Amino acid sequence: MEYQSTNARHNPRGGSRRGRPMMIAAFAAGTLGVSGIAAYAATGGHVIPTLTTKRTTDQSIVTVAVNKAAGKTGSADKTPTMTGSAADSPAMVDPSYKPSDRAAAGMPSVAFLTVINRADPTFNQLLGINDSGRVAGYFGSGADAAHPNKGYQVRSDYDGDDFTNENVPGSAQTQVIGINDGGVTVGFSVDGMGANAGFVLRHGRFTAVTNPVGDASPHFDQLLGVNNNGVAVGFYNDANGAAHGYLYEIQNRKFIPVSLPVHADSVTATGINDRGDISGFYTVGKVTSGFLIRNHHFTPINLGAKTNTQALGVNNEDQVVGSFVDNAGTMHGFVRGEHGVKRIDDPHAKGGTVVNGINNRSQIVGFYVDAAGNTDGFLARLIRS
Repeated sequence: MEYQSTNARHNPRGGSRRGRPMMIAAFAAGTLGVSGIAAYAATGGHVIPTLTTKRTTDQSIVTVAVNKAAGKTGSADKTPTMTGSAADSPAMVDPSYKPSDRAAAGMPSVAFLTVINRADPTFNQLLGINDSGRVAGYFGSGADAAHPNKGYQVRSDYDGDDFTNENVPGSAQTQVIGINDGGVTVGFSVDGMGANAGFVLRHGRFTAVTNPVGDASPHFDQLLGVNNNGVAVGFYNDANGAAHGYLYEIQNRKFIPVSLPVHADSVTATGINDRGDISGFYTVGKVTSGFLIRNHHFTPINLGAKTNTQALGVNNEDQVVGSFVDNAGTMHGFVRGEHGVKRIDDPHAKGGTVVNGINNRSQIVGFYVDAAGNTDGFLARLIRS
């Protein structure tokens, strides 16, 4: 079922920029928080406990080799081979969407469904999805006290009664970003002083996650993805605001830095599949590039204007999803697979689309900006043409 926003007055923009890393998505004159790396406001809340962890000197480091085919992301005029068929039920198909209308744009056939939490119809982002179709996300732009980030899960059929609130106790704001097939979720919370702490929700218990080497003030840690083997990915900010990606072994409470074979100013790990392949993005100067680490080989991903490409999720087939900015400054989502890269735009989007998560059933989630200036979550199923 699709919910249409009736609030066109509130224009969702990112919250305070203090201590914020590179934004995953920038639209028009404002910014949108994507994949948890973004909008927050310092409004109330309490500090949550942190973990006792091993120091970096006791940890291994993820190292990779440069892929000989680095930079080759496939031919853009090829249609990817997408697994699965049509949407699981009529409720997942937006009847206003006609795949034939998008053929000229080189898009894969997809069936879209807008998913909005009625608690704040002005701002919703769907950020992660597991193989049962359960989705992690949040509502509220974080731009002010009236619109705080509030996390949730939503189960199929994605109706109004399928939302379950998920917020770190005592926090001012929470974003739920990653979810695995066992129902473990990861994300981050913000306290009243603006400090960000990653979290894991497992067996009904929240555990705060902060990398002990992070020296940002206030502290800044976010977890952005989790696989079925209990390994999460995320980043911390240093005192200069640069991001440093890492893996986090949930059971061992161990941090493993992610090192790239490029001299990057900032590195963010965003997704991890069950084989340990990692998606993410890095910055060099003013250019942001996505990446995939597959079998310890590094492949950069640069699309559109090749100034801002961010890989935000990866599944077990190494299909990568994310966003890129074109030459006109418009944000588009993408799916990168074995047979090439295809652009994804929600049919209702007027101000940009971001694809943030993908499962092993070719379901994707993300968000777009509609004609009223609201940010709406979407779920889609890639289908064969």
